[in-house]
Amino acid sequence: MEQEKKPIKELVVSAIENGTVIDHIPTQSVFQVIHILNLDHSDNQILFGTNLDSSKYGKKGIIKVSNKYFKPIEINKIALVAPTATLIIIKDFLVIEKKKVEIPDTIETFVKCVNPNCITNHEDVLTKFKVIDKTESKLKCIYCEKITEKKNMTFK
Repeated sequence: MEQEKKPIKELVVSAIENGTVIDHIPTQSVFQVIHILNLDHSDNQILFGTNLDSSKYGKKGIIKVSNKYFKPIEINKIALVAPTATLIIIKDFLVIEKKKVEIPDTIETFVKCVNPNCITNHEDVLTKFKVIDKTESKLKCIYCEKITEKKNMTFK
């Protein structure tokens, strides 16, 4: 008698022993997060998925990075391009901490001003922005007052 084959309905990915899981990334932002964190040049084991089913968001992305814990500046980068993301810190296969990313009130040093005439694009002056819209990730340069939107953001 032939056994009935059942379709596989979920993808099983092995757990990481130590590292960080970035969950609930908007699907369209997964590759941008990989790029801005330089994960595409990392020697760490990295697993990612995109267009995964999510009861909360419909579709989502996820990135698992072995043996890597992100610094505050890296977490701020994640927050700007993936404000719905959750960071899950793993140690010895156990969840040690789980927290949502938050966009800070000011962003310094790692975003380039979109204004080609801004002093930060011509002299050795670090960029600094006031976050004027956390939902849409809109930044206002404190030097030239030009607005940088998420779609125009360039990371240094």
